Amino acid sequence: MSRTVTVGLDGSSESGAAAEWAAREAKLRGFPLRLVHVWEPVPQPMAQAPLLGAETQQHWSERIPREAAEGLRLRHPGLDVTVDHVDGGPGEVLTRVAQDAELLVLGSRGLSGLGGFLVGSVSQDVVAHTEVPVVLVRAGEQAADEHAMDPAGIPSAATPFRPVVLGLDTESPDDTVITFAFEEAARRVTPLRVVHAWNPPPYFAYGLQADPQLSTELGKQEAAALAEVLHRWKEKYPAVEVVEESGWGSPAVQLVDASREASLVVVGRRIRRSALGAHIGPVTHAVLHHSTAPVAVIAHD
Repeated sequence: MSRTVTVGLDGSSESGAAAEWAAREAKLRGFPLRLVHVWEPVPQPMAQAPLLGAETQQHWSERIPREAAEGLRLRHPGLDVTVDHVDGGPGEVLTRVAQDAELLVLGSRGLSGLGGFLVGSVSQDVVAHTEVPVVLVRAGEQAADEHAMDPAGIPSAATPFRPVVLGLDTESPDDTVITFAFEEAARRVTPLRVVHAWNPPPYFAYGLQADPQLSTELGKQEAAALAEVLHRWKEKYPAVEVVEESGWGSPAVQLVDASREASLVVVGRRIRRSALGAHIGPVTHAVLHHSTAPVAVIAHD
């Protein structure tokens, strides 16, 4: 596997924001940045139309990645930026190029129409079929958005990073997901905020309403379970401050709420190799659609 951060590029504002985020991440990791421009061939009858002719196709297929690479090199001195132009179906191409990357970065909203491939359905398809970490970045995402406000209350990229948020299921914690979150927090020198949401068994529902002590006791048990899972990770990453949050309710709602004060949200996706096809999972699906911060989806067995 090449140690590169790879980003899908199509000229839209979404992919532009993704490329900027990928450049910052590549510098944090000390990796090269690879821009992959995917061009889905236009059907021959359309290609003969005046506005969609061969010259127009060539213009955009060459100009978009060239200008993007030039801008990134200027804004991120010392960053090794390479460009690849690939023809084919967007979902298929991006899934394939991801196999050669450490990390794939995509825009989470896309340009519809000619040349647009980062639409919701394609991004979701790539996430569902890719086994390397995938980060989705929204249009308009700025470096300052990932940092705390300066003392005057003004957005600034010179202040410390906001926390990295990790959604954690204590019943089936995965080392790959947890490692990714700790590493990202360590790179950013920022706390890791671990969010664990829980719901009582159905047969406890009426008891909780009648006996608040039962709810408190269950809460203590869930918090203890979270602390137990994180114990060895805190020993492994002593420099990372860990903030543990265990609460009753929807994990998706709690993660989306936490994203408002996060530099990055990390969630997992279980790999399913079956005739039923790929699956993202309801919590990850909801976070992808509603998080205000970039979201990293980590595939795991």
